[in-house]
Parts: sequence; structure tokens; C-alpha cells
Amino acid sequence: MKQLNLGDSKGINRRRLGDKTLHIIFLACTSIGILALMALIVTIVMDGIHRLSPDLFTNYPSRIADRAGLKSPIVGTIYLLLLMAPLSFILGVGAAIFLEEYAGRSRWVRLIQLNISTLAGVPSIIYGILGLAIFVRGMNLGRSLLSGVLTMTLLVLPIIIVAAQEALRAVPKNRRDASYALGATKWQTVSKSVLPSAIPGIMTGVILALSRAIGETAPLIMIGALTYVAFLPENLLDSFTVMPIQIFNWVSRPSEAFHELAASGIILLLIMLFIMNIAAVWIRNKYSKNI
Repeated sequence: MKQLNLGDSKGINRRRLGDKTLHIIFLACTSIGILALMALIVTIVMDGIHRLSPDLFTNYPSRIADRAGLKSPIVGTIYLLLLMAPLSFILGVGAAIFLEEYAGRSRWVRLIQLNISTLAGVPSIIYGILGLAIFVRGMNLGRSLLSGVLTMTLLVLPIIIVAAQEALRAVPKNRRDASYALGATKWQTVSKSVLPSAIPGIMTGVILALSRAIGETAPLIMIGALTYVAFLPENLLDSFTVMPIQIFNWVSRPSEAFHELAASGIILLLIMLFIMNIAAVWIRNKYSKNI
């Protein structure tokens, strides 16, 4: 009995040592990532903070650093978001409702859902190639704002569909059963009971997907979004640019002044992403309290 207890004690000590070792390793990996991120943010802020001025918002991009600004990229980014958000929300949530509530569990449905999940992890450059082939050349939309909106909608649709499906799936089955017991139809159950309960998860997924979209450069470069636009788009078929492309353009220049402008643009982009993520958390908490 004493030998057995001694063996158990040694095994427990080994497991504790293993737990502590893994805890230290994971903590070190996390710390390295956080420190690297903090170092990048501090470097960017130090390089670009003195370039944040009203001229950055009122001036168009220029070949002269002292006259350069982000007016057209900021407006282009806002236009892209305002047009892409309702389109991707309607299509993405509608597809998720159909697949989760109406389509059943047939082999074809499972195959479609597998493909959607796979598309959510496809590199963004692939969507740029698809947008170039379908919208720019196939539909003859050219290098327009509309081509950019449709391409970026394709990019975020799989993410929104997957997030919305998970949110709908998380709604307890007894909510549906209670609605049917009161004589509600399928659509009444979905629209009045299931969808309001799933709104927090759906909105969080939508906002995070849009946050990813405003930081993408590769798809818009593929469809021919311009790196120098000294005007604002007046209709959907006008040329446009966005902040990531202008930042990429400035970073590729040898002048240190343009690198500072790029850092200031990155700061603005980080602020926009931070606001969108805060909005996602606020919406989730607000609707969760009302459920």
C-alpha cells in the first residue's frame, strides 16, 4: 500500500510539473505575441502621430508629402462600407436562415455548408481574381466602386453565413416548440422568436466581417482600384480608392515623409477597427440583456 501511494505521489508530481511547464510555455508564447503587437503599435504611433492634422482629412493624395492627405481614401472606404453592409447582411443572413431553418439535412445541403465553411478560409486574393473575372470583365463594370462593393461582398458572405448559422443554431429548441404550440407558422416562428434571439451573434459576426473587409488590400488591387485618386466618386461606376491601398502606396515610396503619412493612415484605420469591434461587443451585450 505504501509503495502504491508513493507511486501515485510521483505520478501526481510529474503531472503537476508538466502542467506548470506547459503553463509557462503558453504564457511565454502569449507574451511574445502581445509584446510584438505593442511594439508595432508604439512604433506606428510615434511615426505618425505628428502627421494627424486637419489637412490629412481635407487634402487629396499628392506626390508632394506636405500636401498629401486621405480625403478620397477615407470617403471611398466609407462608401464601400455603407454599400457593402446592407447587401452582405441581407444575402448572408437570408442564406443562413434558409440553410438552417428550411433546407433540411440532405446530402446536398451538407455539401453546400461544407463549401461555405471552406470559402470562409480562402485567401482574399482569390476573391480579387473572381471579382476581376466576373464583375470587371464579365459584367463590364470596369474598375468602379460597384465592382469593389460586389467583390468585397463575396469576401465577407461566407463569414457572415457561418456566423449567422451558429447564432441560429444556438437558439434553444424549446423556443421553437413553444412558438409552434401557440399556433405560429414556420416564418412567424423564425422571424418573431428565433431571429430576435440570434441577433447578438449575427450582428457580432457581421461587424467583425466588415472589420476584416476594410483592412483588405489584395482583392481591390486585383480588380484595379487606383492608388492615386484626386477626386470623390459621384456614382457607382466612378473610380475609387480606399485607405489600405493608399497606405500601401505610401509605404512603397522611398521618402520618409510618406512613411510617416502611412503611419498616420494606419492609426486612423486602427481607430476605425477599434470602434467597429466596440460596437460589436455593445450590440451583443445590449441584445443579450433583452432576450
